[in-house]
Amino acid sequence: MQNIDPLFLITPIVVIAFSFGLVIYWHYRRGFSKWVFGYSLAAYAGAIALKYIVQILTIGAMDSAYGNDPAVLGVYYGAQTAVFEVGGAFLVAKLAVSKERFKAKDADGYGLGLALWENGVLISIPILLDYTIYYAILSSPNSSIAQTLYPILSKDAPSLFYGASSALPLIGYAILERVSSLFAHFSWGCLAVLSAVFKKRIYLVVALPIGFLIDFLVPFSQTFSTGKLELLIFLVAVGGLIATMLVTSGLRKQLEVNLPKL
Repeated sequence: MQNIDPLFLITPIVVIAFSFGLVIYWHYRRGFSKWVFGYSLAAYAGAIALKYIVQILTIGAMDSAYGNDPAVLGVYYGAQTAVFEVGGAFLVAKLAVSKERFKAKDADGYGLGLALWENGVLISIPILLDYTIYYAILSSPNSSIAQTLYPILSKDAPSLFYGASSALPLIGYAILERVSSLFAHFSWGCLAVLSAVFKKRIYLVVALPIGFLIDFLVPFSQTFSTGKLELLIFLVAVGGLIATMLVTSGLRKQLEVNLPKL
């Protein structure tokens, strides 16, 4: 009986490291509010819950009407991300600002917090636990649990048994996907706070397309190879990050004057 390749543990470990590491570093670098963690969790969890409810209620009708048309599904998923994740992040940030718990310096921390809850907590910690458990169980191939687990995994997740040469590209794509998610969440989280603090709609106008485009591309997994799709998503995320930096560049220069230096 073959065990899973332990190389796959690299993905969740790397993602957990940069998700938590960036938040910790930025906390000491910028000194953002402790409220960032709670409000970013509320924004992210609320958005995911709403998306889940909407999809339960509408995905059947979508399938009946449009089948697997990737463009239609792209609009379907992209619109939800723009409305619930980006729009929700803005509404929560606006609430925090109204209660005087957020200031402009908390913008970056809020974006990193949103990314942390998705990449580090919701996705990577469960994956790390699952892979560790799988590896431990399959290390005793004669046990009854291993005999039950192996055929399930070999059928549902055969890539876990790939050799190093085949596993490494998959690991690279998975990490790239989480980096794209980091850039996207950071961008719209930062813009949401700055829009709420300075009451400038332009920041929200820039943020909404980032969320839409990131998930618009997801249904095209059958159209593009994994590598091409992840590269397209990464380019969208980088474009969103560049747009965020450009539109906030003047404001950031003003804020830098009063920020702590390391």
